[in-house]
Amino acid sequence: MTSTDHQDTPSGHMTALQVMRGASEQLAELLGTAPDSVSAVRPGPDGWTADVEVVELERVPDTMSIMATYRVTLDAQGQLLGYERIRRYARGQLDRQR
Repeated sequence: MTSTDHQDTPSGHMTALQVMRGASEQLAELLGTAPDSVSAVRPGPDGWTADVEVVELERVPDTMSIMATYRVTLDAQGQLLGYERIRRYARGQLDRQR
């Protein structure tokens, strides 16, 4: 993200919405595919982490497409520091309750 892509809040901190957008945009550039959604955003002492859902393999029917969750780490200004794939699953798969 460049300085024209977001505006810091008056306190100088980014909002969760700004982080979500930045995480999606930067991960899309690295992976070459648009993320499907952001499923989590968490502030930390030195920045943010976000979990971003991505379609890795499209199939028909859509519920059989292969999805992946990427954990994205961003600094306090919203710049991507790193990412890792933490999960792969079929789009129609439901998480089991514990």
